[in-house]
Amino acid sequence: MDLSASFKAYDVRGIVGVTITAENVEAVGAAFVDVLGLSGQTIFCGGDMRPSSPIFTRAFSKGAGKRGALVKDLGLISTDELYYACGALDAAGVIFTASHNPAEYNGIKMAKAGALSVSSDSGLNEIRDLAQHYLNEGIPGAQRRGAVAELDVLPGYAERLRSLVDLNTIRPLKVVVDAGNGMAGLTVPAVLGDRLLPALPLTIVPLYFELDGTFPNHPANPLESANLRDLQSAVIAHGADLGLAFDGDADRCFVVDEKGQLVTPSAITSLIAVREILRAKAAGESEPAIIHNLITSKAVPEFVAAAGGRPVRTRVGHSFIKARMAEEGAVFGGEHSAHYYFRDFYNADTGMLAAMHVVAALGGQRLPLSELVREFEPYSASGEINTSVDGVSSTVARVRAAFESLSGVTVEDLDGLSITDDTGDWWFNLRASNTEELLRLNVEAKDAETMRRVRDGVLDRIRR
Repeated sequence: MDLSASFKAYDVRGIVGVTITAENVEAVGAAFVDVLGLSGQTIFCGGDMRPSSPIFTRAFSKGAGKRGALVKDLGLISTDELYYACGALDAAGVIFTASHNPAEYNGIKMAKAGALSVSSDSGLNEIRDLAQHYLNEGIPGAQRRGAVAELDVLPGYAERLRSLVDLNTIRPLKVVVDAGNGMAGLTVPAVLGDRLLPALPLTIVPLYFELDGTFPNHPANPLESANLRDLQSAVIAHGADLGLAFDGDADRCFVVDEKGQLVTPSAITSLIAVREILRAKAAGESEPAIIHNLITSKAVPEFVAAAGGRPVRTRVGHSFIKARMAEEGAVFGGEHSAHYYFRDFYNADTGMLAAMHVVAALGGQRLPLSELVREFEPYSASGEINTSVDGVSSTVARVRAAFESLSGVTVEDLDGLSITDDTGDWWFNLRASNTEELLRLNVEAKDAETMRRVRDGVLDRIRR
């Protein structure tokens, strides 16, 4: 089997039994140890609630053990639990998850010691190539075989997050949480509830907390508006102060206000950025850096600068964000896709910590969430629009030709095609998917009418 079918830019993702099998995973476990030089060292391995995850966890552990690694089986974990383990305990590890993908998928997210990312730029391709060799030729035995033992990191994870945001003194809040039958069904009771730690002034209304990787209620992908409807209805029905929706591996969190309206990830980025800037400045930092990708709202760098921070713009993708977080010593980073990164969480992304910041901000004052975030959403945005195309390069070239000829625009190629109106009235970004023949369009403008005009103009050229 050709492993390039499942190895992507940032992780491994494939269809169970077709492009990802136990035999493949065993070879990947061996290659993970050898490429990263982990023989004789402790590594972590866990999985989400998908039916195939325990099978793959055992296969990976077998392959890693053949090459001499000492495997700690973390059992059922969220992705940010893996990052906690790798950061707090300074060891490499993997989680078997396909995040928000449908039930027939699974995959592998990898991290080095310190929760550093493993991507195509930092070892993932080498792991793929060596695993392919082992798959074809067999895995050689190490001089000393490794062993497997169990380790529960949920208590330490919960305590770490509770130490970073104080929710004990907020006003009482009612929070509806849609776990989507994903890993938030395990982590929310541990962090926001009283399963492991003393109760907080929160009333949690649970939706789909039963761990079920077949996703019987709706896909665990809050980026799709249809998957937020149950949460939005429940917030209104229960008179809740806010709603939270997590994806399958619980590393992303989407927020709904008391009216059942989605709060954009850019607004959440701005809100948390301001909180983290003020905290860092109170600790003596002069101009704390905040990372944002190039398709967050332009309001993000505006709010960062106004709060006395230093905005740093980067490409889309967690490996780029994490690298810039480390380079800049940034206190926080946010993406349009609801990935939120924290210096105090090993520069890694965690939807749970982002949710705690939102709850703390809301509970620390009297305004409802819709009014609290209104100032952070000054522009009109299209959201991400995905369009399947026959030829990615030729379509982008057609859009470029139509817009770069306009006077008073700036063209940029940092990550796909970005075109910005020099008066500041609008901008758009057009990016190719890493895995499919489709283009992702994001448009933002000063008002809804201008946004629709630009959006429709770009889409007209894409779909010709």
